[in-house]
Amino acid sequence: MDSVHFDLLIRNGTIVTSGSVALGDIGIQDGKIAAIGKLSGLTSQETIDADNLYVLPGLIDTQVHFREPGLEHKEDLESGTRAAIHGGVTGILEMPNTNPTTTSATALTDKLIRARGRAWCHYGFFVGATTENIGDLKRLEELPGTPGIKIFMGSSTGSLLVGDDDNLRRVLQAGRKRCPIHAEDEPRNRERKSLISDHPHPREHPFLRDAESARIATERILRLSKETERPVHILHVSTGEEPRLIAQAKNLGLQTTAEVTPQHLYFHAPDCYDRLGSLAQMNPPIRSLEHQTVLWKALEEGVFDVFGSDHAPHTLEEKAQPYPSSPSGMPGVQTMLSVLFTFVSQGRLSPSKLVAMACERPAELYGIRGKGRLEVGFDADIVLVDPGRKRVFERSMVQSKCGWSPYEGEELTGWVEHVILCGSVVIRENERIGAPLGQMLRFEG
Repeated sequence: MDSVHFDLLIRNGTIVTSGSVALGDIGIQDGKIAAIGKLSGLTSQETIDADNLYVLPGLIDTQVHFREPGLEHKEDLESGTRAAIHGGVTGILEMPNTNPTTTSATALTDKLIRARGRAWCHYGFFVGATTENIGDLKRLEELPGTPGIKIFMGSSTGSLLVGDDDNLRRVLQAGRKRCPIHAEDEPRNRERKSLISDHPHPREHPFLRDAESARIATERILRLSKETERPVHILHVSTGEEPRLIAQAKNLGLQTTAEVTPQHLYFHAPDCYDRLGSLAQMNPPIRSLEHQTVLWKALEEGVFDVFGSDHAPHTLEEKAQPYPSSPSGMPGVQTMLSVLFTFVSQGRLSPSKLVAMACERPAELYGIRGKGRLEVGFDADIVLVDPGRKRVFERSMVQSKCGWSPYEGEELTGWVEHVILCGSVVIRENERIGAPLGQMLRFEG
């Protein structure tokens, strides 16, 4: 082995996988992981000293909204992927609620063309289910560049909203890949709009879009998933009731998976609304400490499969509109890893579980080829993190075009030092270098 020569050698790092945390080296050749272990004596064109750093697979954020086309004033594919790579996210799956919506092969192709040469990380784009494109969904979910079909049961408008059981059943029957689900009950949400006060405040958001709305929708989609035998993935679980329903479905052998966001674990009502106002407004809402406590318990018990940021930026001007005219959504792709490492520093999350839920499992759920693992033969998409570094997140650090973050002023522990994409260093000592190298993700057939 003395003659082995690598393009890049990561030395003396703490290599973190879902099964182990151990000191070691990683040799990279031709954009792939070529060797892992004690590689002393071997040469390389470039070396990174990872002493006192954790070495992880690049994170895969399976729920982001990058707003292009049609809403580029608040985000676009360049700025969104730039925010991602600064946060150690090397792959994203982007949602279809752009303008026009991503509901056809033409719209998907347009996004893929737009991303080419502009994306700082790897990318795939969900196609949205509508009541009009059901007949095309089997074909659409197999197209290159898409992980599958997204279903909005609530919190959407126009044709992207599929709220009734008959059409939901038809969508689930039209294909085989795992469907991510925004599970809120649209009829209940509409009914509760009449309960708004005369001078509403964002703190009313979790009352108007209440926990019962999420419970009803999750119960409905799990029943339809069982009936149709279609795998479903419940996004941004926010209530104390949903984990029980999801655990029951898993115990019955259903192909049910679920996501929890860092912000639902970090913020709670009413505190976040009192401090941040509409900046804390998202769908489904940040809820009370009682709900959050159950989410943490469910995380510890293994109910959740992945972390996702639900990065959904709006401008400060848009957010400043009086509630409920203020739009729902917040940026989060850049801060996801540091928030999760803050939980690690608090002893609430292990490094291995972080890697399982933010790297390995996302790739497994959507069949992403060559990604999500530190194993020989896998693509060299790697992030090096200083797990003990403390830093206050400031507005000047925001990469997203929206220009703000709900974590401004928060001291987070665990920061990205280096990011490697396809074997090339793209973030060095927290500074971006080179040109965008992101590529279209490849999905298993």
